[in-house]
Amino acid sequence: MYCSIGVGSECSNIRKLVWANRNIISTLGLQQLLQICAKEKSLILGKSSHALAIHAGLLTDTLTCNILINLYSKCGQIDPARRVFDRMPGRSIVSWNTMIGGYTQYGKDIEALRLFLRMHQEGTPMSEFTLSSILCACAAKFAITECKQLHALALKSAMDSNVFVGTAILDVYAKCNMINHACQMFDEMPERSSVTWSSMIAGYVQNDLHEEALKLFRRAQKMGTELTQFSLSATVSACASLAATIEGTQLHAIVMKAGFDSNIFVITSLLNVYSRCGQMEKAYLVFTDIKEKNVVLWNAMIAGFSRHAHVWECMILFEKMQQNAMHPNEVTYISVLSAFSHTGLVEKGRHYFRLLMNDKNVQPNVLHYSCIVDVLGRAGHVNEAWELMAKMPFEATASMWGSLLGSCRIHGNPELAKIAAGHLFQLEPYNAANLVLLSNIYAASANWGEVIMARKILKGSGAKKETGKSWIEVKGKVHIFVVGEREHCKISDIYAKMEDLINEMTELGYRTDTRCDLHDVKEDEKGELLKHHSEKLALAFGLMSLPCKIPIRINKNLRVCGDCHSFMKLASRITGREIIVRDLNRFHHFSVFCLTLKPVVSGQEKRLQNPSPLRGSLEHENHIDLSISGVIGTFPFHAEHPKEARKRSGRKVKESKRRNGENGIKVPSLLLQKISSLQEVGGTTYLAQREFCGGPTPTYHIVIKSDVS
Repeated sequence: MYCSIGVGSECSNIRKLVWANRNIISTLGLQQLLQICAKEKSLILGKSSHALAIHAGLLTDTLTCNILINLYSKCGQIDPARRVFDRMPGRSIVSWNTMIGGYTQYGKDIEALRLFLRMHQEGTPMSEFTLSSILCACAAKFAITECKQLHALALKSAMDSNVFVGTAILDVYAKCNMINHACQMFDEMPERSSVTWSSMIAGYVQNDLHEEALKLFRRAQKMGTELTQFSLSATVSACASLAATIEGTQLHAIVMKAGFDSNIFVITSLLNVYSRCGQMEKAYLVFTDIKEKNVVLWNAMIAGFSRHAHVWECMILFEKMQQNAMHPNEVTYISVLSAFSHTGLVEKGRHYFRLLMNDKNVQPNVLHYSCIVDVLGRAGHVNEAWELMAKMPFEATASMWGSLLGSCRIHGNPELAKIAAGHLFQLEPYNAANLVLLSNIYAASANWGEVIMARKILKGSGAKKETGKSWIEVKGKVHIFVVGEREHCKISDIYAKMEDLINEMTELGYRTDTRCDLHDVKEDEKGELLKHHSEKLALAFGLMSLPCKIPIRINKNLRVCGDCHSFMKLASRITGREIIVRDLNRFHHFSVFCLTLKPVVSGQEKRLQNPSPLRGSLEHENHIDLSISGVIGTFPFHAEHPKEARKRSGRKVKESKRRNGENGIKVPSLLLQKISSLQEVGGTTYLAQREFCGGPTPTYHIVIKSDVS
């Protein structure tokens, strides 16, 4: 009778009914009731049933106690479950398995290992479930020594061929960076489940073997292995790390076909692929297609915009997130704050940091402080950044001191640089990147004696400087370049193309920025060295090999130098090509665009009409470099176009045209106040629209152009 009773809203009535009939409920009926409580995770009714079991004297019954342990474990009540376990007069293998499984499920891995050891000491024979559960605990704690011992125990007990045990052993080896052992285990398994394939693919991704992960996924497909959200998500993550645009698009189609297009777990990974491949339009479309978004998806979209320095989109999504009753968490603030690092919007950075400090639902951590230190340092406020580090309630990390040291190099603060370097080398004395950074600071000030000393320390430490390399994908093949590349099959043509580009740029006034080369050589030699940087060679090869309409996407393992940055911008302007460079820190977008300028019309409301074209070049939407004389300044802002407003409000088109003009855009009054000082020099204010399809609103720019040509 009780098995058919629901345990939801009628819980209190059921409790009364059960207690009223306590004297006629059979042992089997009570056990079935406890099983329903465990299935529904009904703790209140479960406790009442537990009391009934005590009243009936069933706590000496092993089966009843096992069900009670399972009930409390599923409800997250591990301590009551353990009390039931400890008071049992006799325990079966199911009792041990249920208790160990409960500990593992709720992250109490040390207790699970201790209980397993006690079980082994008492001579209780283990099952495949016992072994797979305790191996999961080892994986969570990266306990490789215990894993090897359990592997030996599995071999001795002839359980290593069991698919659950084998998959668990494989997973531990992969998580403990012993990928060769994991591969061997995978190859020797007589039977593999979809979970086994997913674990092996995820293991490759965790160990940065992304190409192997893609190969294994293709192999799984050929063998007809069932696709799971875990295998798809891991494979998509591999594409994101490789910036494999083609494979990512193919996987998107597979996801749609397999019916995972509404799975948040998989969709978040897809969004990351597109954002890491520089395709923010597609990333935003993936984001908008999901109706029920969780905080992870919002964070992934904000992080994508942040990575591309689309700071205005970050701020808009931050507001929309809260409007949709989704509260930002620690990750949200990290993404938003990091967006300000490369845009120089210090006041905005300070504003969002204050929001974080006043947010009662989020506890500021060292990463948040690291972000704001980077924002302040890059903008030249190095002393303020240092003072903030001294006041914060955490010990400054190596990344903070490294960020401050880099800012001191950019803005020329050698005194503070010495302090930062001292702290940095105390925390990471043998980190090659830190020694290279210090060497570069000395080289920038032509202090070659200190450069030699820093390089001696680097050599003596045994640490190796990472070789800079850039790569580009052409026709499904990845081409890798290093500085002064000589091995590529088309290297002669590449250098010839480079010379042609440089000649055209020289006519426009380009000169190599020899400050970016930190070798103790003559100026003309520095210029030659800069010409052969790996990203420039990759660009030349891309211009030779890719069709005109396809963007040139270059990846680099280190940061792009200032000279290469200027080179890419001019190359985009000369060739008319879109260039996207992904370096160690962020994406750099370079493209040629046509802005539509609309003069501000004076009157009661400032409206912008009368389109006229203006060509320019763009790094990203917040940094316009207009190739036209007379431009005094540009100011980015976001506004909703009247057409979009009409769609949402339902107003008639005629009424909107009468009020706003044919193409009128209302400019924020605060922005007009900010630019009034520039208008005084004598000029016309224009609205420059560059609609960004990958964002929540179009991007506009106020452009002040002098009337004197």
